[in-house]
Amino acid sequence: MTAARRCPWAWPSELRRAGVLGMNWRNANIILPGNPRAHYPRVDDKLLTKRICELYGIPVPQTYAVIGFPGDIRRFDEAVRERRDFVVKPAKGAEGRGIIVVLDHDEMTFTTASGERIELPDIRYHLETILSGLYSLGGQPDRAIVEQRIVRHPAFEKIAVGGTPDIRIILYRCVPVMAMVRLPTRASRGRANLHQGAVAAAIHLRTGRTFGGVCHDRAISVHPDTGAPIAGLEVPRWNDLLTAAMKLADGLELTYTGVDFVLDAQLGPVVLEANARPGLAIQIANRRGLRPRLELVAAQSSGSLTVQRRFELVAALADMD
Repeated sequence: MTAARRCPWAWPSELRRAGVLGMNWRNANIILPGNPRAHYPRVDDKLLTKRICELYGIPVPQTYAVIGFPGDIRRFDEAVRERRDFVVKPAKGAEGRGIIVVLDHDEMTFTTASGERIELPDIRYHLETILSGLYSLGGQPDRAIVEQRIVRHPAFEKIAVGGTPDIRIILYRCVPVMAMVRLPTRASRGRANLHQGAVAAAIHLRTGRTFGGVCHDRAISVHPDTGAPIAGLEVPRWNDLLTAAMKLADGLELTYTGVDFVLDAQLGPVVLEANARPGLAIQIANRRGLRPRLELVAAQSSGSLTVQRRFELVAALADMD
C-alpha cells in the first residue's frame, strides 16, 4: 500500500487552528462592529485621505490638478506642461485600476513606466473614463487626480522591476499588527499589485527586515526577474513608517485598517492610500495567521493607547514570528 498523499489544500478546521483570519469572520467580527460606515469616505476617497494626512503632518504626493468634470479635462495640458513625470489616478479607484504612471512626454506623446507610448487624445479619453466611474468603487462618478510621481528608493533597486514597491501595514485599534512589501515585476507591468503578478514579502514588525516571499500564491525566495534574494532587506526608516501609520489610523477613526506607503528617494515615507477592508493575502506573505495578533491586541488594550504603549505591543507581536 502506498503512503497517503498529502491533501494539496488545507481544511477550514486546519486554517482556524493556524489562526488564519477568514473574510466572513473578519467582516462580521472586526469590520462591521469596528469600522463605522460614516467613516468609509475617509479611505475610499484618496483626496479626503490626503487632507487627513496633511492635517496630521504625514507626507503625501503633491497634487498637480483635480479633474472633476469633463470641462476640466482641458486643464490637464496646462497642469503637466512643465512637469516631466506625473501620475494619473481615480480618486475612488481600487486595486491599482485606472492608474497611469508617466515617466516622460513631449505634450503629445506620453511614455509610461511600463514603456508604453500613449497619445494625448488617449490620455484625455482615459480621464473621461475615470470621471464616468469605470474604475471607482460601485461605478459611481469619480474625479481624476494628477499628482507627483514617487521616485523609487535605491534600497529596492534589485528587487523591483519597472515600478515602485509599496508597503502595506495592517493596524488593529491603531496598533500595527502585520506588514508586507509588494514588489513590481515584469508580469505586473511595474505595478505593485499581487493579482497582476507582483511579489509579496513579509516585514518583521520590530526590525523592518523582509522575510519569506510569495508570487501567484507560490512560495519563492528570489525575485523572478532579477534573481535577487527577497529576504534580508532592511526597509529604510521603518519606525517612521510605523509612527505615520499609527497617526493616520488615529485620524481615520477605524478599528481595522490598512495603510499603503511608498518610499521616495528624497521624501522618505509617503502615504498612497488607506483601506477599510484590506485584503487577507498579507497572511500568505507572512505565512502565519492574523487572528492571534488581533486577539493579543484586544486583550492588552483598552481605550486610547499612547504611542509608547503601541510600540510595546508591536514588540510583543514581533515575538510571535
